[in-house]
Amino acid sequence: MLLVAPLVAQRANPVERQLIAAGLWAEARYNYAYWDAVRANWDSAFAATVTATQARPGPTDLQYFHRLRRWGALLNDGQLEILPPLSIANRIARPPLELRSIERRPFIMDYAVNDEMRVARPERLAEVLAVQGVPAAQWIRDSVLPEVSAANDASRWERAVARMLEGERGTALLVVLRLPGGAERGASLTRSVPLAARWPLEPHALEVDTLPDGAIWVRVTSFADPDVVSQFDRALGAAVREGPRHRGLIIDLREATWTVDGRDNSYALLSRLIERPLLSARQRMPLYRPDSTSLWVSTPSGMIWPPPTHEHAAYTGPVAVLMSPRTSGPAEDFLVAFQAGGRGPTFGESSAGSTGQTVVRTLSGGWKVRVTAARDAFPDGKEFVPTGIAPQIPVAIRVEDVLAGRDAVLERARAYLTDAARR
Repeated sequence: MLLVAPLVAQRANPVERQLIAAGLWAEARYNYAYWDAVRANWDSAFAATVTATQARPGPTDLQYFHRLRRWGALLNDGQLEILPPLSIANRIARPPLELRSIERRPFIMDYAVNDEMRVARPERLAEVLAVQGVPAAQWIRDSVLPEVSAANDASRWERAVARMLEGERGTALLVVLRLPGGAERGASLTRSVPLAARWPLEPHALEVDTLPDGAIWVRVTSFADPDVVSQFDRALGAAVREGPRHRGLIIDLREATWTVDGRDNSYALLSRLIERPLLSARQRMPLYRPDSTSLWVSTPSGMIWPPPTHEHAAYTGPVAVLMSPRTSGPAEDFLVAFQAGGRGPTFGESSAGSTGQTVVRTLSGGWKVRVTAARDAFPDGKEFVPTGIAPQIPVAIRVEDVLAGRDAVLERARAYLTDAARR
């Protein structure tokens, strides 16, 4: 029988923690590209964090991590990551549930089947009404939202819902659920999947279906996968070869969340959809000056070229793109070029407003921090961080549609392709 040692609360000494805090303060001050989005007093928050390290007894390592998260969230940086050492990351976990915000209410979209889930039976599309006896909205607002860094309110709430059940590994949660039929019941869950582990519900980077009306539906969840473009080439080629049933192409980026890499892949995939070059996002980066005057290094828009005809034939049919507040990182780079080039309409809700070059800096004690170090904009100079990229055809997501199995955004895009096929 394997015995697992209990997780022991640790306390780094105050000097070590002060060095971590000082490093976070300095790296953000030096590298962050969006200081005009910071509404809080960063220096005052630094002083409060240092003061907390001198308390007796001081916070545990986990408590200190949460404090740093709250401080970092003041930057409103949708790409911020405060990366603790593995010994700490392994002690923070959540149940294997996929949660999503629908009209700012948390719903279970999926779960990984294990022994506990067979007992808890957390039905898909069940709404989380309460956690540990606290109403869900209050739990998110008070316990989760202050630690979530995001560029805008919609994205912040989405991210808070996704990790609302996160906490110390091995601890239990009692949640109250409203099932799709309306009945309410409790369920006991365990925070079992640590931050450092592979998420058991991680989807494939790309999936393709041909819908009954002939629309090809391509769902991209990660441009970081090195094979995503070759997968797209194979899937699109097979779908188009079906012949006259083909109506058009829907690129679904609603679950394409932020990743470190993937911009090149997003542009490569977009290149398969064009016959003429498109302009990519332009970028500028702050340059440090001892006299504190503002100085920026600008990079003009690049060109996205169609692939050589001997390698790939450009797809010339109608294209619609779906987006949401979860759409971020390389997926937003795709959206910028797609919209600016007028390749087709975009449907859904505004994106996360979280892209641009990042830098990772090492702090004391094995901690690290990632911040956004460059500002991205449309080729004409219009910035979209922090507001997000607005869809050309907004579509509201309603609880009643989701519970009825209707995908309003997808249906609107399919209607567009049907109209395009008639013209």
